[in-house]
Order: sequence, then C-alpha cells, then structure tokens
Amino acid sequence: MKQKFVAAAVQMVSGCGLEANLARADQLLAEAAARGASLAVLPEYFCLMGAKETDKVAVREAFGNGPIQQALSEMARRHGLWLLGGTVPLLCEEEGKVLNSSLLYNPQGEVAARYDKIHLFGFTGQGESYCESNTIRPGATPTKAETPLADIAFGICYDLRFPELFRMLAPFDLLILPAAFTATTGEAHWEPLLRARAIENQCYLIASAQGGTHENGRRTHGHSMIIDPWGRILSELPHGEGVVTAEIDPELIHSVRGRLPALAHRAIR
Repeated sequence: MKQKFVAAAVQMVSGCGLEANLARADQLLAEAAARGASLAVLPEYFCLMGAKETDKVAVREAFGNGPIQQALSEMARRHGLWLLGGTVPLLCEEEGKVLNSSLLYNPQGEVAARYDKIHLFGFTGQGESYCESNTIRPGATPTKAETPLADIAFGICYDLRFPELFRMLAPFDLLILPAAFTATTGEAHWEPLLRARAIENQCYLIASAQGGTHENGRRTHGHSMIIDPWGRILSELPHGEGVVTAEIDPELIHSVRGRLPALAHRAIR
C-alpha cells in the first residue's frame, strides 16, 4: 500500500529567455518543497515560450545531455522532489523538428520515465493559428511509470482530448498533464476535460499550466489544478505564476473504485 503524499502543480508565464525561465522554475519549486510537496509538476514549455515556433528547435537537446536537463536534474536533487520537468525539446531524427518530451526525475536527479507527446495541437480561429506539427515530431508510445509514490500515467496538453490514450494505460493512480492551453480553447474545454479524465479513470490528476499573457503575445488559460478520483477540484490557481498543492491519498482511490467499480465493468477494450 502506497502512502499519502503532497503533490504540487506549478503554474508559470514563461518568456523568451531560457535562463530566466529556468531560474523562475527553481524559485517556484523551492516554494513547492517548502509546502511539503514530494512531487512537483512544471507546465509544458516551462523552459521557453519563444518569439517564434522555431526557437525551441534552436535549443533542442540530445536526451540525457544539455543545460535544460541538467538544470532539472539539479532542481530535483536540491529540492528533494520527484519532478516532472514540464516538457523539454529533445533532438529527433527529423531536421527542423523536436520531440516535445516530459521527463520525470527522482529525488536523486535521475530520469525515471520519459514520455514524448503523441497528439500535436492544431487550431485556427479568432485570430489565432497553431500547428505544432510544423516543428514537433509526434511520439508513439503511451507511457506510465511505477514509482514509490504512485503509479503514474503521462499526457501532455492536447493529449487531454484523447481518452483512448489513457484507457490503454489503465489502471493507474495519478495522471500528470503539463499544458499550455490557449485562452480560447481553455475557457471552453479545459476544466470539463480534466474532470472527465479523472472521473473515468478513477484517479488523481495534476494539471500544470501556463497561465497569462506571454512575452511573445500568446495568451494561455492557466487554471492549474489538482483533481481527485471523484472529480472534485482540490486546489486551483486561475491566473499568473504560483504553486497549488493537495494531498494524494491512495485510500480514496481504493474507496472510489470499490464503491463504483466502473473500471472493472468495462465491456469494450
């Protein structure tokens, strides 16, 4: 039986300067650790929201080597955290593109799991246009990891809209989802989709978001939150930078699944 622990969702409004973003992430993780967190999650693109989409390609790193990954390793070790490093632009075989990857570090600063974002965002409307496939190569492997804290499933931002991804991984205790949802799509869909994923998988969910108007002019929705297996929002930060925390209780997972054994009732797999 795993024990209760405190988890933290970190919200940022990342800018165009890599070093400044890393320094701000470190400050927020120090706050999370001071509030008793054993696990902290940074948002998607925490290290860089560039002036143009190709800026992340310019700072891409080979897996296991580079200043972003080194900084994350040191932060995990220094703050004594299990740390989900938002997303890191990793080298891929396709020129001019990156893998948008979540790396989970243990408190010793070692990589315990890696997930490459599978579903790539595309949206046009209300004066906005996004096409992640121009600069990102999709991953191919649904991923979960067993840790001393929890059995963790991974998604990134747009993956939230594809429940079949997480059904492939069920059961798990905790779904981690770093994101940079746009203000437009976030206002309409962010909360209902998050709560649905927690309810249908009867798991805790940590969503760490970008939350404000960025240096490059992009507006992100924010509303980082932690949700329990019954779909209740335990803590939330609407806008701006900061940290929200909540207790993850394995007994509640067992209680919800025991009272309403929906996962066991699945007829189509």
